[in-house]
Amino acid sequence: MTRRRATPTLQAVFVPPVIAFCFLAAAAGPASAHEFKLESLMNSFVKIEQHQAHLVIRVPLHVTRTVRLPVKGAQIDLASAGPAIQRLLEAVSHDVVLWEDGRPLVPASAIGRLSLPSDRSFERYEGAVAHIAEPPAPDEGIYIDQGYLDAHIAYPIASPGSQFAIRTQIAAELKDYLKLAIRYLPLEHEGRPMVITSRSGRVFLNPAWYQAAWGFVTLGISHILSGIDHLLFLLCLVIPFLRLRQVVAIVTAFTVAHSFTLFGSAYGLTPTGDWFPPFVETAIAASIVYMALENIVGVDLRRRWLITGLFGLVHGFGFSYGLKENLQFAGPHLLVALLSFNVGIEIGQIGVLLVLLPVLALLRRSVLAGRVGVIILSAVVAHTGWHWMTERADVLWKTEWPQLDAAGLTVLARWVAGVLLAGAAVRFIARRAGALVARKTVPGHTS
Repeated sequence: MTRRRATPTLQAVFVPPVIAFCFLAAAAGPASAHEFKLESLMNSFVKIEQHQAHLVIRVPLHVTRTVRLPVKGAQIDLASAGPAIQRLLEAVSHDVVLWEDGRPLVPASAIGRLSLPSDRSFERYEGAVAHIAEPPAPDEGIYIDQGYLDAHIAYPIASPGSQFAIRTQIAAELKDYLKLAIRYLPLEHEGRPMVITSRSGRVFLNPAWYQAAWGFVTLGISHILSGIDHLLFLLCLVIPFLRLRQVVAIVTAFTVAHSFTLFGSAYGLTPTGDWFPPFVETAIAASIVYMALENIVGVDLRRRWLITGLFGLVHGFGFSYGLKENLQFAGPHLLVALLSFNVGIEIGQIGVLLVLLPVLALLRRSVLAGRVGVIILSAVVAHTGWHWMTERADVLWKTEWPQLDAAGLTVLARWVAGVLLAGAAVRFIARRAGALVARKTVPGHTS
């Protein structure tokens, strides 16, 4: 698994870091009709008032391909654009849907206008609303496909305390290349930003805790099942073992360790800089190689939980990359989201082990019996991990490393102290878990 791959989007909302809402810059000259841009951003607000919900949205004209605007030369004929703008408003109202308590809202009013690419009125909700209410000057030159459609759609609602959701299907064929940036402005709570695409489906703007929990549990399961490097690491952990009780302490150490760094990363304690993601990726690949070589050499496996815990800290940073981009969907339930994501990862790991252990036991007792089987399986995994490690190390080598200043030393000191604390916890829990399983597997033993 690489940290940059796309991950499933959850139905919730919250972004801890500031999301930069940028606009598409226009070229100096006229562009050809329906020029395709690789990635586009729609900017919007969803404001909840006592009796109405307001969607204020800015859509780049180059994605509005279903409606043809009147042109005069290379520019849009604004004087004759009224009917086309009305059709565009109808298309936006159809493709962007708001729900209240599971019921789709029906627009009560919709107004819109065309705007220049240089317009910055969407930096604030009030400025965007005022801008849309003013028609453009007739001589305002907007080139084909280089401006915006700005729309203000109002919906009657039953209560500002209802649960609201949103979905976009504007230019759905562009998938993740077309993003909708939303600033959700509830009536009595602090606003939150989020970014969705047509592939996000229906997304809750103010999710209940159990909705956030379920979404992040499924995200955790999907993340571990799609992370081939994490799965190979798990395979390395269990290759030498044939009994479940031998695996319990090892997997427990890995769980506690990756949970520690996962939580730390979610609360913004991760080292910053372009160097850190490739460093984590390289370290994860190195952990696979090390574990595979350890299996081949035959190091004392009774101490495996210790090195597993250390590598688990690194894998926790890797898990955090699959989580960070989705924390925007947690709403106010950040801690619930973190716990649920971790639970999902553990469910995925348990599911993998339930399949993996019987298959390995079958191979170890038939085709790949004894130490030869451990060596062959581990060598195959080591070969794959080595290629990953060299490729990722090449990227890391080309990345600028940070200077070790006072701030960097402070972060380093925190993590050293935290690692020592996590190590103590891993040792205690792993020993207790191993002892408990050992007692339960003794013949005649009763709890």
